[in-house]
Amino acid sequence: MIRVAENDAGVTVAGHAGYGPPGQDIVCAAVSALVQTLALCLDRLAPGETVCSMEPGSATIRYTSLSEKGRLLVCSFFVGIEAVVAAYPDNVTMTRRGSQ
Repeated sequence: MIRVAENDAGVTVAGHAGYGPPGQDIVCAAVSALVQTLALCLDRLAPGETVCSMEPGSATIRYTSLSEKGRLLVCSFFVGIEAVVAAYPDNVTMTRRGSQ
């Protein structure tokens, strides 16, 4: 199960979907692509607002305050994650700030 969570400090993603064999898991690939895109976009389009750490099975994107552009990027990330959760609810969960 992949757990995606937003809290006051940022976004964390942890776990493995378990949908397919390692290296062929389309759910892990979808979440990984969204997380990597968020990290790259925040770095390039809203520089200096975040610190990112990524390892296999884990990613953390930390921020204390975001510009309007940074907030829009994070919101768009969650639109994508919501679509993955809707398609694969047994493999991905999501918690947003304020809904915990």
